[in-house]
Amino acid sequence: MNTSAQKRASEVGYLSLPAKPAPVEEGLPETSEDHDLPSLAPSIHQDRRLRRSMDRATIVGLTSAFALVTIAIFMGGNLAMFWDLPSVFIVFGGTLGVTLVNYPLRDLAMLMSVVKHVFMETIAPAPALVRQFVELSYQSRRSGILSMEPSLKGLADPFMAQSLQMLVDGVELATVKEIMETEIDAAVERHQVGAEIFTSMGTYSPALGMIGTLIGLVQMLRTMNDPSSIGPAMAVAIITTFYGAVLANLLFLPMSGKLRNRSAEEVMTKRLVLHGVVAIAQGDNPRILEQKLNSFVSPSRRVSAFR
Repeated sequence: MNTSAQKRASEVGYLSLPAKPAPVEEGLPETSEDHDLPSLAPSIHQDRRLRRSMDRATIVGLTSAFALVTIAIFMGGNLAMFWDLPSVFIVFGGTLGVTLVNYPLRDLAMLMSVVKHVFMETIAPAPALVRQFVELSYQSRRSGILSMEPSLKGLADPFMAQSLQMLVDGVELATVKEIMETEIDAAVERHQVGAEIFTSMGTYSPALGMIGTLIGLVQMLRTMNDPSSIGPAMAVAIITTFYGAVLANLLFLPMSGKLRNRSAEEVMTKRLVLHGVVAIAQGDNPRILEQKLNSFVSPSRRVSAFR
């Protein structure tokens, strides 16, 4: 590679190979592109620490939304005016109760494990996966598919590691592809359940707020003989609607949207891995493999090892 290409490659974890690699007995015949490819191990271990990070957008969004609502409350009074225990029972307890009616306990039990995906990003970056596949493709063409096995332990993406391990174990490509597609479909179903639960809760909470308001209005109308009690009773009645609107629009519905976005990102990543595994099994040239997998990456994030 020329100087500019080497500089470009070094920014994403590539290292230049010796000009004349040692001959090997296994694998496909080497091409000129094979000699331009990087060493495998360093980038795999560098990508492991990129695997999990806090989603700053979620934290900033939730914090700013609740902070602005709280500031608005203080500008016109104090938080004590917006606290009513019966309203909490109706909205929070009622939302939880009707959610239990709508979904089985096993789905609700996994809800906490799903919530972490709202606040944490655990999907390996697509450009890093493309780089790893290019490197693994080089290694398999140079030394055979079996030579990849020691490198699989360093992969950050378990779906990628398990799929490539099946190739190393000699499982037929059609079977590997079927298993991977089944895993992708199952992941879509799991994520859909989590998002649907939050969407349902975002639908129930305003409705329970209205029910609480109706209860408060009925109680207020029964005491119309005392005009001084009408104002406070009306305020308490409306608080339940406030609780329901806040829960739905500041918490449940945004979390549902985030989970749907996470699901779409993960499915796209898994499909990238699927195409990469198939390309390695078929012995595709690393340059062609990179072009295929870069189709899953936005143009602004694509990084090539060959220029």
